[in-house]
Amino acid sequence: MFTRRSFIKAIGAGGAIAAASYREGGIDRVLAASRSVDSASPEKIAQDENFWREIQQAFTVDRSIINLNNGGVCPSPQVVQEAMRRYLEFSNHAPTYSMWQVLEPQIESVRRRLAASFGCDAEEMAITRNASEALEICIFGLDLKPGDEVLTTNQDYPRMLTSWRQRERREGIKLRMISFPVPPPSMDDLYERFERAITPRTRVILVCHITNLTGQIFPIKRICQMGRERGIEVIVDGAHAFAHFPFKHSDLDCDYYGTSLHKWLCAPHGTGFLYVRKSKIKSLWPLMAADKKQDEDIRKFEEIGTHPAANHNAIAEALTFHEGIGMERKAARLRFLRDRWARRLGELKGVKILTPFDTEQSCALANFSVEGIDPAKLGAHLWQRYRILSTPIVHEEFSGIRITPNVYTTLSEIDTFCEAVEKAIRVGLPA
Repeated sequence: MFTRRSFIKAIGAGGAIAAASYREGGIDRVLAASRSVDSASPEKIAQDENFWREIQQAFTVDRSIINLNNGGVCPSPQVVQEAMRRYLEFSNHAPTYSMWQVLEPQIESVRRRLAASFGCDAEEMAITRNASEALEICIFGLDLKPGDEVLTTNQDYPRMLTSWRQRERREGIKLRMISFPVPPPSMDDLYERFERAITPRTRVILVCHITNLTGQIFPIKRICQMGRERGIEVIVDGAHAFAHFPFKHSDLDCDYYGTSLHKWLCAPHGTGFLYVRKSKIKSLWPLMAADKKQDEDIRKFEEIGTHPAANHNAIAEALTFHEGIGMERKAARLRFLRDRWARRLGELKGVKILTPFDTEQSCALANFSVEGIDPAKLGAHLWQRYRILSTPIVHEEFSGIRITPNVYTTLSEIDTFCEAVEKAIRVGLPA
């Protein structure tokens, strides 16, 4: 059990710098908390409120709002905000020197650390501004001919579907979308739906690692290997996956992977990465033109003109914070928070949980529906009456409310949300 006494001991009696960092909400409180529970299992730590109280204090969030929409964009912990602020201030000393000559080269250190975290070669890791940019590099960078087919689901992110539809209008390719139930009967079912939908003209598969609508995790490795065996390029939309639950590249065996880092890594807003297998870099065109000598250089995908160095350099602090908690512990806590509300509400008449509880198929992001209650109206009620941020989802095949807590979310905030939904079901929404 983590205690205040064990935390102070872990910092060290003579640690003046550590103590200052503790007062300022620095990384030391996270590392000290982690050292104090090294021997405990992730599942046990997930329920240790003393441990998570230290993590919660590392954030500067507005506690008058209950933010259960971390799936859109997450707040950064104070240590990340402070690093970005330092880099930005230094950039403005003499930008052509301080930004371009001093700060910009530090992107290579960030590249190496991200690659190590993802489990790939640093020469396969491009740092982008978000998942959309990373994935559009792949979507627009693959050579396709009129009549070639692209296969995805009708639950992929709207921006990615819009990108393919633009190629449809402009080049005559064909976008085909498959459907799947929420929740699906099994991971095998998801794999088989892709397998059955492949035709002789299928050239590309775009598949979510985890969907943004219900938090369904897909059998990525099997789909990637199936595509490779058939000569089909497979792009993995990992916008909500990285730093959300444990995995490495070897668990996916993918050729292309795009993600945002301002979601579950809690990195600065406007950061992401694109992984491209080294053998695929040369044949993938960048979004913005790069010199021919960069054909086989992963950095060609970062050619976007003048941009702030502060954002991508502060990713390093986000990685340190994330690693200080530990991925297994973080995922266990996120699932603990998810289970606290989803199992409670799932027992109510008329409530359907649209996300499986199976740890292989989901983590923090989950969706629920209430029979007879419009999700948009319920979401508006939660905000107007309780200042609870949620995400109403209206899809052509289902509707519900997406709930996404994060490591700074407290149990009392989860319980307040549950009580608000229970009351809305019991007495109805105000007219």
